[in-house]
Amino acid sequence: MDTIGFYDADPEGYSKKTFGSDMSPSRDRFLRFVEPGCRIIDLGCGSGRDSLAFHRMGYAVTPVDGSEGMCRIARRNTGLEVRHLMFSELDYDAEFDAAWAFATLLHLPSAELPDVLAKIRRALVPGGVLLMSFKEGDFEGERDGRHYTDMTQGSLRALAESNGFTVLDLWSDTDPVSGIRWCDVIARRS
Repeated sequence: MDTIGFYDADPEGYSKKTFGSDMSPSRDRFLRFVEPGCRIIDLGCGSGRDSLAFHRMGYAVTPVDGSEGMCRIARRNTGLEVRHLMFSELDYDAEFDAAWAFATLLHLPSAELPDVLAKIRRALVPGGVLLMSFKEGDFEGERDGRHYTDMTQGSLRALAESNGFTVLDLWSDTDPVSGIRWCDVIARRS
């Protein structure tokens, strides 16, 4: 099964598993680097959990997702217009102050990441901020019916810096529910 097919197969079930997750520590860490009320693109918005949280905090949010099923669920959960769009199809030009890619870019093969990061960089205004999170490690391939590219702090720093971003914050943590170790970066468009 391909990754988009995984999410389209049961968007309701995936939403039920993830919508209630408390992402406030990561969101709060990200928001320290962005201005109140700014424009945020939620890349791979899934159930709309984070888009809704940003919207309720007064940010102008544009949710996008490559799964038609997840777009439908996110529209229902948030009341926002959700754009059905693959990362490779991003066509924005200096329209956002920040980009939130929480546990989404990890589904791309590593060879595709530089092109997608160039599109994200173009979508951001100069000085715009990007958050990316990956499972920690050096695995790349299919796991649980989806493609994963894992990152270490070193490889994630190198990915950001080699694609026109300056690292502002870099950390690893463990999800208390799943026990999965995550590696996250917040970076500014250079």
